[in-house]
Amino acid sequence: MTHAGDRTGRDESDEERADRMWSELIQEVRVAQTGVQILFGFLLTVVFSAKYDDLADADQAIYTVTVVLGACATGALIGPVSLHRMVSGRRVKPRAVRWASRLTFVGLFLLLATMTTSLLLILRVAGHDTAVVWLVAAVVVWYLVCWYLLPLWVRRRHTTR
Repeated sequence: MTHAGDRTGRDESDEERADRMWSELIQEVRVAQTGVQILFGFLLTVVFSAKYDDLADADQAIYTVTVVLGACATGALIGPVSLHRMVSGRRVKPRAVRWASRLTFVGLFLLLATMTTSLLLILRVAGHDTAVVWLVAAVVVWYLVCWYLLPLWVRRRHTTR
């Protein structure tokens, strides 16, 4: 049962809270999983295109790093599903929710890195100018604002003690 110091703003048991948090987490993961899987699928096709061999060595290295990051992001974002399946019925849902949440956070960070290196590669191939680095940096700042700074600001400003 929830103790007085552990109020969540809801009248729910620890198990009910874990069930709710699991459902919310899985809905969030579905969005990220879809995005990373589509991106990863497109990345896998690049190496088979006729123009791949024409890429500079640096661009081929960026591509390799991007594919590895995409594979790692995919693993981290699918991980919560496997975790749930492996521990389902073992009465560890609150701990499973914490671990799944951590995997999701890591997966989102890896997705950020994958999207950054993808954008870098695409703009390097498309643009060939010095503005590429600044454009990529601006987009990364935007991602950081949307994915981390705004949520942290809302959390800090609006969390009741």
